[in-house]
Amino acid sequence: MTTIPFPFSAVVGQDDLRLALLLNAVSPAVGGVLVRGEKGTAKSTAVRALSALLPAVDVVAGCRFSCDPAAPDPGCPDGPHEPGGGTARPARMVELPVGASEDRLVGALDIERALAEGVKAFEPGLLARAHRGILYVDEVNLLHDHLVDLLLDAAAMGSSYVEREGVSVRHAARFLLVGTMNPEEGELRPQLLDRFGLTVEVAASREPDQRVEVVRRRLAHDDDPGGFAARWADEEAAVRARITAARELLPSVRLGDGALRQIAATCAAFEVDGMRADIVMARTATALAAWAGRTEVLAEDVRQAALLALPHRRRRNPFDAPGLDEDKLDETLEEFGGEQGDRNDGDDGDDDPDGPGGPGGGGGQPPAEGPRGDDTGARPEAGDDGEPRPSGGGAGEQRPAPAAEPFRTKVLSVPGLGEGAAGRRSRARTEHGRTTGDRRPRGTLTKLHLAATVRAAAPHQRARGRSGPGLVIRRDDLRQATREGREGNLVLFVVDASGSMAARQRMGAVKGAVLSLLLDAYQRRDKVGLVTFRGSAADVALPPTSSVDAAAVRLESLPTGGRTPLAAGLLRAHEVLRVERLRDPARRPLVVVVTDGRATGGPEPVALAGRAARLFAAESVASVVVDCEAGPVRLGLAGQLAGELGGTAVTLEELRADSIAGLVKDVQRRAA
Repeated sequence: MTTIPFPFSAVVGQDDLRLALLLNAVSPAVGGVLVRGEKGTAKSTAVRALSALLPAVDVVAGCRFSCDPAAPDPGCPDGPHEPGGGTARPARMVELPVGASEDRLVGALDIERALAEGVKAFEPGLLARAHRGILYVDEVNLLHDHLVDLLLDAAAMGSSYVEREGVSVRHAARFLLVGTMNPEEGELRPQLLDRFGLTVEVAASREPDQRVEVVRRRLAHDDDPGGFAARWADEEAAVRARITAARELLPSVRLGDGALRQIAATCAAFEVDGMRADIVMARTATALAAWAGRTEVLAEDVRQAALLALPHRRRRNPFDAPGLDEDKLDETLEEFGGEQGDRNDGDDGDDDPDGPGGPGGGGGQPPAEGPRGDDTGARPEAGDDGEPRPSGGGAGEQRPAPAAEPFRTKVLSVPGLGEGAAGRRSRARTEHGRTTGDRRPRGTLTKLHLAATVRAAAPHQRARGRSGPGLVIRRDDLRQATREGREGNLVLFVVDASGSMAARQRMGAVKGAVLSLLLDAYQRRDKVGLVTFRGSAADVALPPTSSVDAAAVRLESLPTGGRTPLAAGLLRAHEVLRVERLRDPARRPLVVVVTDGRATGGPEPVALAGRAARLFAAESVASVVVDCEAGPVRLGLAGQLAGELGGTAVTLEELRADSIAGLVKDVQRRAA
């Protein structure tokens, strides 16, 4: 496997991505970049290639924290350092694995030595290694929330703190933060999105000629990495020199009152929360001017800065597509341009054929066929009338009904104490939360239970020859704190799309209820899956995923009609859980069946559905049945199904009335 990275200049297309990375290289104060896009779009390739373009850094010889010899950190754990001297080394690109621990990220204190000897023995983490370089997080949306919090706090403050039981260490941690993610695998929380300075959407080109060139260059690099890099050496040197020149020019760039007014007006017009967007736009516009070789920020810089800094800050819920109305943006800039706008009518700064953004200019808008489309799986076959026709469809199929307005739901939780991924739904043993007890550490000690450690060591002090005020601590005395927090679950929706559910107003209400529960699942960091049944079969409309917006897309296009193969739907859901249990055994499921309880088609459909339901009860799978039966005469079939499942039934009306808490506050009530 080659260790020579693909040249940054050789990346085909992806203009916004390259521009955003270069602006952060010019001014790390911009705040990093989040790259969103489908798999196979050169996200990681471009990020890794950028590190070769960054200027070398001078560091204090032997310092594990990369202190600048011209201005060493007075609080460096390896200090104090005398100013002057130092050695030059290339800028680093440090990768943070998705499965990294907190100690791996921020570093670790030797608690045993700290207690027994009073020594701050500190092993630096990835934040220290990334200081004055690039910290790259692939699939940042899959990183545990508490690690993302630590990462973004360090990026915002420029330093990292490690505090354990009264022992603390601080060191500088200033780096260019780059995260990549595939939205199909789940979103970042809005407050975390806001902490990234810029965001760009990337997608594979639909132009055959450009795709041919991508393949040609990739194959050429794989066949002869050294030769390929040599052919692009001049272009790489030119970009490297331009970054250095822009960095030197940056302090001289003037951000006038006119540009500031345009920035403030743009953020206000797009109703962006807080003031971080204004600050990021100002820094980005200044970096754009420096990159273009100018000392004054123009309206074109403000426009480009808005396209890179605002789209991800306008999302109000996970189902909103990121983006910016460019017509509205242009109107706002023109309205508040004044003299600033008049200066932009000239040719100042427009000699560069690539525009102010350098390589490729920029746009910041997701493409029309971008990664947020319904391309996450196979499309349903179209019927003669152009409407989607899912497998198992039959006579009486109707057009998809629009979902009713979603509403706030109360907590549905899984009984017992789990050990799944951190989330906000059910009780679980976690690394973060309230302390509930202690145990002997298995491997590296991470969360010390101080009182339990002292209790374990106290009886042995005389035998160990203690003579001073300090305790004599040995490895066997250390106790790990056990903590209780919340976990995310797998919420599997099993939705009846048969003819008995086909009334458009009724199906719209059903979709609105499921959409509400999807929003709740997003907020509680759950995985979701969607199984539908109608006609003669059941389909997995969406395999378990962290992308609740993908589930919402599938739900919106769900047609209805045909018979009610309830048993097929339950059996398919049971199979989905079986496979998912092999993939993620720690994540506990919650099954939400949305049906009126009817079962038709085949011999003894009701009895067959009952036998399928009892499979869930035998495995103690938590379940809720949302009863969609309508009309003055009710058969109570959904309630019978809930009994077979060992779960609880609620009516659709009760769910829509936001009274679910009084009925299903905890599905453990089914055992009462």
